[in-house]
Amino acid sequence: MSLTRRQTAAALAALPLALAATPAAAHGAPRRTRTVHIAGDSTAAQKYADAAPETGWGMALPFFLGHGLTVANHALNGRSSKSFIDEGQLAALLPGVRPGDLLLIQFGHNDEKTEDPARGTDPYTTYQDCLRQYIAAARARRARPVLLTPVERRRFAADGTARPTHGDYPAAMRALAAEERVPLLDMQARTLARWQELGPDGTEAYFNWLEPGEAPNYPDGRQDNTHFRPAGAIEVARMTARALLDARVLAPYDLRRLGARVPEAWVSWPQAA
Repeated sequence: MSLTRRQTAAALAALPLALAATPAAAHGAPRRTRTVHIAGDSTAAQKYADAAPETGWGMALPFFLGHGLTVANHALNGRSSKSFIDEGQLAALLPGVRPGDLLLIQFGHNDEKTEDPARGTDPYTTYQDCLRQYIAAARARRARPVLLTPVERRRFAADGTARPTHGDYPAAMRALAAEERVPLLDMQARTLARWQELGPDGTEAYFNWLEPGEAPNYPDGRQDNTHFRPAGAIEVARMTARALLDARVLAPYDLRRLGARVPEAWVSWPQAA
C-alpha cells in the first residue's frame, strides 16, 4: 500500500533527527553531512577567549541547524570581499567545499573603507567583481553560493529611528544576486528592522556594549556598535537560519530551534591557537 504525502511526512517527523536530516536517509541511502561555509568579516567570525564576550553570528549558527549540517566558519576580522581573496583566504577554503555544500558570502563593512586600497571596493564595480569570484568558485565545486547583505550596525537618529549605514553596498549585492540568479539573504534589511523594534536601549544588550569592570577583556568598558555579544549573535544567527528557510535554500527538516530560546551560556570562546 502506498503512503500519501502527508503520511510520509508524518513518518519522517517521527524518526530521530539524525536519521531524518536528509531525504536520502529516509530512502536508505547513506546520509552525508553537508557543510555551511561562511566567508565574511568580523561580524560573523569566530572569536577567542581574549575577545569575549564579543561573538560572531557564525559561532551561533550551529544552534539552529539540524544534525545533517555542519558549519565551517572561515570569516575573519577586518576582511573585505577584496582582501579575503587577495590574502588567499578564498583559495584556502575551497578544497574543503564539496558538492551540495553551501557557501554563505557576507561582506560590506570593510569594503566601505575606500581610503584603504587593500580593502576598499566600489559598490557597482569592484565589489560586484569580487563577489562574482566567490559565486564562480562555489559553482565550480558544485556547491551553492548564497549572498548575504551586511548586517546593520547599531546607529539611531535623534528620534530613535534605526539608520542604515552601508550605503550602496546592499543594493549592489541585491542587483548582483538577481543578475547571477543566486539566493539572497537580505540581512541588512532584516537586522535594521529588528534594531528598530528593539530601539536604542534594547539593542545595547545585543552589541558589545560593556560597563567598566563588566568583562575582564575590557576593563575600561566598551561601546561597540558593530560587533555582537552572545544575545546579538544568537539573534542574527536565528534570523540567518530563517532567511535560509524563506529563500528555500534549506528545508524545515534542516533547521531547529527557530522559535525556541537558546541560552547565551551555550556560546563559548576557545583559546587562540
